[in-house]
Amino acid sequence: MLQKYLEELKKIKLLSPEEEKELWIREAEGCEAAHQKLVSSYQPLVFKTAVQFHMPEEITLELIQEGTVGLLEAAENYDYSKGVAFSLYAFHRIRGRMCDFLNREFSHEELSLDRETPEGWRLTEVLPSSQLLPEEVAERHAVSDRVSRAVERLPQKERQVLEGIFLENKTPFDLAADIHVTPNHVYRLEKKGVRRIRGMLSRFMSELKK
Repeated sequence: MLQKYLEELKKIKLLSPEEEKELWIREAEGCEAAHQKLVSSYQPLVFKTAVQFHMPEEITLELIQEGTVGLLEAAENYDYSKGVAFSLYAFHRIRGRMCDFLNREFSHEELSLDRETPEGWRLTEVLPSSQLLPEEVAERHAVSDRVSRAVERLPQKERQVLEGIFLENKTPFDLAADIHVTPNHVYRLEKKGVRRIRGMLSRFMSELKK
């Protein structure tokens, strides 16, 4: 998969300062094509940042995915009129996303539930039963049903992306080929879809907490 990603990177042409400025102006006016071109042109920055961590290929691909989300966030919040280079602005978002991912994945120690403590007891002896109460089962079914209905209400491509990622374990590259968009656009569709679902479920989740 990394080789396929590198092949896509080779197709990207660097923007001249004039071209980039013109694209930021159009992007600020709401031009989706300008936004996509800007994000695509900075994808090499994501790759260069990811390989600095010297991780195995599988983890590097995860870092690229996280970094691309950071790139999208940077593009959405960047103000070209302030005179700060986007590469510098985006780098911190990209690297921050990657560092957060690595911290989540590798900063904790693996604990064995059957390991004895110095006092002679095991974690399994003090953990609550994993058996769910009837009301907890009902609550989980209710949440699952609401999520399913929310996904069905999404625009077609957003639904395809979320189902592909969360249910079918497809990669962004496979999904991009399936729905005929760029991998960058897949990340954008994923983010939009998750945001819509959160909005649709916000009231329901608030009621559950009462």
